[in-house]
Amino acid sequence: MAEQTTETEGPQINRGLQGVYFERSEVCDIDGKAGSLWYRGYSIHDLATRSTFEEVAYLLIYGELPTQNELESFASQLKLQRTLPELIYGIIDSVKDAHPMDVLRTAVSALSAADPDVTDNSREANISKTIRLTSQVPMIVAAHYHLRSGKPVIEPNFELGHAANFLYMMTGEIPSEDSAKLMDTDLILHAEHGTNASSFTARVVAGTDANLHAAVVAAVAALSGPAHGGAAENVMQMALDIGEPENAADYVKQLRKDRKPVMGFGHRVYRAEDPRARHMREGVRKLSEEMGQPKWYQILQAVVEAMSPYSRLGVNVNVDFYAGVVYYLHGISEDFFVPIFSVGRTPGWCVQVIEQFENNILLRPRLEYVGELDREFVPIGQRS
Repeated sequence: MAEQTTETEGPQINRGLQGVYFERSEVCDIDGKAGSLWYRGYSIHDLATRSTFEEVAYLLIYGELPTQNELESFASQLKLQRTLPELIYGIIDSVKDAHPMDVLRTAVSALSAADPDVTDNSREANISKTIRLTSQVPMIVAAHYHLRSGKPVIEPNFELGHAANFLYMMTGEIPSEDSAKLMDTDLILHAEHGTNASSFTARVVAGTDANLHAAVVAAVAALSGPAHGGAAENVMQMALDIGEPENAADYVKQLRKDRKPVMGFGHRVYRAEDPRARHMREGVRKLSEEMGQPKWYQILQAVVEAMSPYSRLGVNVNVDFYAGVVYYLHGISEDFFVPIFSVGRTPGWCVQVIEQFENNILLRPRLEYVGELDREFVPIGQRS
């Protein structure tokens, strides 16, 4: 969108850059009005129901769905990268009492020192680094989860797929088929979402010709802000506050009366329901029953019912509304919910950076200055 000016009004200001197009992309498309999402031209509904995270990561990186042989080779590459330098475990342990997102950011930054291709910004090198980071980020999250509690790190299980292995490293238990599939779906749904705050941040860093690790570190930092990545954690806290399904309607009514947001509703882009949400709903119902805690699903559905009058205003459920309950039912601490978001989003961040490098340009928007001009400089001894 070109800058628009008039003699009296000055430049047009698009606060938050909403609706501003700064580049063309072949990675992701979002239609907020229709509630549609595509990765590389494939509907999120097909990908969530018919593919795996490994397939989706391959699609994002290479632009095409893999053949069986390509998928097997790619999955093997991901498994081979389920390792961290001993240096990283030491760093995680030394900062283990910090917030998990701060630990993740620090560890990813440290990984750059151990990566043989860190300064190579060629497409081939960045794809290699993307594969490594896609496997290493869940290793970091799981290692911190246990080191923080003074427990030994759980080694990866190379018989398990990406999502199932991550759950295993977090819980120490081989997940059921349904649990593994739900986590796989969760990672698919979080894998990519255009130039959200963290992906845009990664592109800004890439625009300076910094390396891939630097861009991902910046993306993790952006995601750590509660306005971007904190919804799942906040939804779970809301469910805990509600306590029982029959309390949901009054709880929502009071929030609306106090002009406070209902967690997990509304989205910066979508005016219709977030297309990713439906793929978590049924899985959460099954998982909550499998875990013997059906009330958490019932509470969420009671909130959805209480919020139904506001859907016509574009206030609809988003993907993070259901995600937090998945993690909670596995006994995962709430402050690790956003790092799990990072586990899914890592290939998306990396692909955004790779695409930025292909036709790179320094991203340098402007601010309209509204302060004073021509102020007289007063020597320090004369200032009152």
